Amino acid sequence: MKKSRKYLQLFLSTFKLSAFTFGGGYVIIPLMRKQFVEKLHWIEEDEMLDLTAIAQSAPGPIAVNASILVGYRVGGILGGIVTVLGTVLPPLILLSIISFFYAAFRSNQIVNLLLKGMAAGVVAVIVDVVLTMGLDILKKKKLLPTLIMAAAFVATVWFDVNVMLIIVISGVAGGLQILWQSKKEGKK
Repeated sequence: MKKSRKYLQLFLSTFKLSAFTFGGGYVIIPLMRKQFVEKLHWIEEDEMLDLTAIAQSAPGPIAVNASILVGYRVGGILGGIVTVLGTVLPPLILLSIISFFYAAFRSNQIVNLLLKGMAAGVVAVIVDVVLTMGLDILKKKKLLPTLIMAAAFVATVWFDVNVMLIIVISGVAGGLQILWQSKKEGKK
């Protein structure tokens, strides 16, 4: 595939995903997975999980972070630029239009009901993401990722631990595991 065509497909894919999803990054991630892993086969499943983890832990919106990482992985720096443009342009255009007609939208009961209905759909998509990614981790039968996932859930739900602290601790644990594995492989 020609590079210009690949960049166009990257842009159109992220533009379409961003334009027709509602609910932010946690909704767009499974759709990006379907597009880039299952449909286009540009990224492997494990790599998408890694990119998602990096996107979640980096500052900024997860959808933008994920699009940059996917774009960079597929098309280098220009790929990252193209995908970030494809991701940010639809909301920018939509918000510009909405701000122009803000007074009419503010008091419209139909618009309010429509947004409430969309919020219910967002919850379903987020549950799907959690189940899909969680089951992928459990299928690998690796002890540390499974323990981290369970501990993060317990810490968040029952102990109301700050998510940033959970991300930092999980990152340190993962980093230590990688160091331990590389030292172990170096001794062989």
